[in-house]
Amino acid sequence: MAQIHQFIDRNRSDWRRLEALLHQAERDVQALSDEEWDALGRLYRQVTSDLALAQRDFPTHQVTRYLNDLVARAHTFIYGERTFRTLGLRRFFTHTYPEVYRRLWPYTLSAFLAFLVPAIIAFFVVLRNPEAILVVMGPGARDLMETVEEGKLWTDIQPEVRSFASMFILTHNIQVMFLTFAGGVTAGLLTVYVLMVNGLDLGAVFGLLHAHGMSGQLAEFVIAHGVIELSVIFLAGGVGLYVGDGLLRPGLQSRRDVLVHRARMGVMAILGSIPLLIVAGLIEGFISPSQAPWWVKAAVGVGSGILLYGYWWRAGRET
Repeated sequence: MAQIHQFIDRNRSDWRRLEALLHQAERDVQALSDEEWDALGRLYRQVTSDLALAQRDFPTHQVTRYLNDLVARAHTFIYGERTFRTLGLRRFFTHTYPEVYRRLWPYTLSAFLAFLVPAIIAFFVVLRNPEAILVVMGPGARDLMETVEEGKLWTDIQPEVRSFASMFILTHNIQVMFLTFAGGVTAGLLTVYVLMVNGLDLGAVFGLLHAHGMSGQLAEFVIAHGVIELSVIFLAGGVGLYVGDGLLRPGLQSRRDVLVHRARMGVMAILGSIPLLIVAGLIEGFISPSQAPWWVKAAVGVGSGILLYGYWWRAGRET
């Protein structure tokens, strides 16, 4: 116990100095002098070292959560504010955005599970009893049932309206992304709700189609754009859970400060993801409904997934 108190007493002044600089910079970044920018970088490296020691020696103590949030806050500001204001968009996309993704990975994985588990449950429930889709998706799903019973899919997009469809799809995907992100201010409850509802809907639709021997047709339509689209939605969900977790477990900071700091990192993730949703929307509007062979669509989906996750996990790492 004495060891943790000695650790805090020895380093508290650096932590408070870093907090003060961040508070000043967040109010007016232009007010920072060159000396203060240097001090910010030096203190960021020092506190990162303190965090590593705390994670090794005091992994469950609240000071470790405090340092983790302080480092995340400093990292986001240094590589975020300076990226857009000083270093330009290139560094943001080559370093900051993929680094933010890696930091949010545990929350993104949780968002994926919040989507996947309801999807699996809905799939098997509707597969066993197709009428159950009316319970999962509401009475409005009856038109969907009738369409499927006639052996038709609703995914055919005529060539002359694909440009409009692509824009509509893009707008919808961005709305879902922002909704799952904004759900963080409800302690993550709205985020979880949106993920679960979308998981239930997708699972129920696949269950209905599989019961009529048509799930392969929908899979062929989804595979080309689905990897990018769903991955970005899960990341947005992870951001919402990250913000919500900060509100539930603020550590040594006020909930207001935690909300501001974590939302700042979330904005970085969302801004970096918008180009990806544009790509997914174009694929969904033009390639997914095309007459291209299924293996071409699968190659687009798998190839885009490999490139995306390779970028998220490898870009910006020190070699």
